[in-house]
Amino acid sequence: MTIGKVNRMRKVIFALVLLLNFLAIASAGNMQSNIEYGKAGDETLLLDVNVPDGNGPFAAAVIVHGGGWMRGDKQGNEGEKVLFGPLTDAGIVWFSINYRLAPKNHWPACLDDVKTAIRWVKANAAKYKVDPNRVAIIGYSAGGQIACQAGVTADKDTAVAAIVGLAPPTDLVFDSLRRGGMSIYLKDLFGMQGVDVNTPKAVQPLWDASPINHLKAGLPPILLVHGTADKSVPYQLSLNFKARLDVVGVPCEIIAIKDAQHKIVDWNKYDGDFTKKITDWLTATLGKK
Repeated sequence: MTIGKVNRMRKVIFALVLLLNFLAIASAGNMQSNIEYGKAGDETLLLDVNVPDGNGPFAAAVIVHGGGWMRGDKQGNEGEKVLFGPLTDAGIVWFSINYRLAPKNHWPACLDDVKTAIRWVKANAAKYKVDPNRVAIIGYSAGGQIACQAGVTADKDTAVAAIVGLAPPTDLVFDSLRRGGMSIYLKDLFGMQGVDVNTPKAVQPLWDASPINHLKAGLPPILLVHGTADKSVPYQLSLNFKARLDVVGVPCEIIAIKDAQHKIVDWNKYDGDFTKKITDWLTATLGKK
């Protein structure tokens, strides 16, 4: 068999594995795809939803995918799909959303979309057997920054009952300074190519978009999950975030995944129970009907 045929066969097998995983998730509940939750100009905002079997009302989670604010998809192709099955098994409705990406769209477009999704979930709670008072938001990597920012800056309409950040960059100023400048991702997100991170023009938007700078008493409980060997988003960011939350009296726990780096798809190698720990925390925090 030629190398070309072997590579084609590998691609077919990989596609079949993805399909089987999708079907397994769908069979565990009521899966619906490409539901419109809003419009942003000429762009249609879509989400997927999975409702567990049963009468409900269930707790719910809005999932915000990662991808450096520039890529990723509601299907969880950055690795967030590892949450889909465990959330369903835990009796939690999940909504995985798309949002506007950089560089076409600059901050705060993605944040606005996430808040739109939260409003939509609450407005359509009865249709999807959701208790609107038990809605959490979960985000991975860049999606974790957006999710945390949405949670800590929420108003009455977008308030959530719990926040879960998976390796979230919660302090964009700190992260840019440690790199010696803004990453290409942040430059594209804020439309600031060629801007020195040390100038007020750069620092103020990064400060404003950092969840750590918006913490106050009365916020919902927060769970942080982070690999201790993460080089993309240092574990220290979650330690700093928790320390600030402790000061203002907001409950916060950290699940530290020892020696794990940034890719969520690899976390099971270091802690095979990390998804169960997340769903256990959500169940305990959001309560049951």
